[in-house]
Amino acid sequence: MIGAGEQRLGLLWRAVEHQDAPTLFALWQQIEEHDDLPYRSTREELDESFVTQWTDLAENSIGGFDAGGRLCAFGLVSVSPGEQGPVRVFLDGGVRPDYRHRGVGSTVLEWQIERARQILADDDHGTGTIVVHVEEEMSHTADLVRRYGFTEAGYHTEMRRDLSLELPDVSVQRPLSVEPWSAELDEQVRLAHNESSSGQAPAQSATLWAEGRTYFVPEWSFLVLDRTSDRAQVAGYLLSSRYEQDWATLGWSEGYVDMLGVRAPWRGQRIATTLLVRAMSAFAASGMEFAALGVDHATRQDSLGLFGKLGFEPTRGSTTYTIEL
Repeated sequence: MIGAGEQRLGLLWRAVEHQDAPTLFALWQQIEEHDDLPYRSTREELDESFVTQWTDLAENSIGGFDAGGRLCAFGLVSVSPGEQGPVRVFLDGGVRPDYRHRGVGSTVLEWQIERARQILADDDHGTGTIVVHVEEEMSHTADLVRRYGFTEAGYHTEMRRDLSLELPDVSVQRPLSVEPWSAELDEQVRLAHNESSSGQAPAQSATLWAEGRTYFVPEWSFLVLDRTSDRAQVAGYLLSSRYEQDWATLGWSEGYVDMLGVRAPWRGQRIATTLLVRAMSAFAASGMEFAALGVDHATRQDSLGLFGKLGFEPTRGSTTYTIEL
């Protein structure tokens, strides 16, 4: 494994530091432009990652710098906080286009895998999963991770729905009601999310839940409340964001559904459908052209289910690759 302070492949390797944020952001932009990825990152998102994901850069990052101090390649390793059960270690990285096909990407990935193995070996469980997400356009990256033992473990599909099309007439029945998101109910929403997604996604701590909301739009976010008792209960929720930085690349404007969930006692009452229709109406009223969301599924052939019935169509996807230890 490459060591800090080592010279290799024409680069000086060391841990990435917070002060490297400007050159890291410049590299992110260059990679996204060159690879024509269907999104564009912002400096705010980078700064959030330093706080929420990259909490131990000295141990969990590596960067390759040229003689001028520019970051030409990076590798990051992170563990989602608050996870229960076997640990998942996530890898993120990239190589400047003019430094590719020199073994730089392999060097970064080898370092990441070794570091991930160390993290899992030090964990009390002694087992876990190394995870990397690869956009469908990145065939070279997919080939690279497969050569190092990663196998396909899941798929993600981005979808959009044309808001110029008529929306269905749907509603919930009393004692249920659709109401705007409110800060006063946000803690209940967090608990509802942890309950409704149990076994499918890590539980969100209060700290993690509150972070990363730079692009959250309260006016596009809604709750279904059950007012049977004096204290309203959150039966379902939908939280949306406005990622305007992506629109030029996508070629359209969109309201994005970040989270959608229904608690088990209230399922089968068209709550998810009602929340989606209400959100899409809000998107359209704000001048958006499309509604968008992402769906995780276990196989490439999984049905689009509710989203397909509401007129959502796939736009792009990514594959999750893992090494199980």
